[in-house]
Amino acid sequence: MAGIRRAAKGTGRFLREVAGETVAEMVLGLLACVLLGGLALLVYLSWSLSPRATLAGAGLLTLLLAHGAWAAYRDAGKKHRRRGVAAVTTTVFTSAAVTAAFLLFYATDCGCF
Repeated sequence: MAGIRRAAKGTGRFLREVAGETVAEMVLGLLACVLLGGLALLVYLSWSLSPRATLAGAGLLTLLLAHGAWAAYRDAGKKHRRRGVAAVTTTVFTSAAVTAAFLLFYATDCGCF
């Protein structure tokens, strides 16, 4: 009798984990679709408002990300504290890289577009 209870508990735990992972996967996929749609809408609206300002903003964002990547990976062996602009650009670069990785994994099978 104890073996049957243990098997039933194990099966119930397994089913809860599978259901939880399925729900989490759906939520992350929906979040990725919403994020991708929001970024596309932002680009569309900014382009329709002012193409020159959109290109200038894209150029500034590129410079910001490039400086953040340079600050993050320069002298990787040495531990030094980042201050001021380097800290801000490194944070922006890291958050953009994490967002890009998230969209790469979860928005590739986004059927909403």
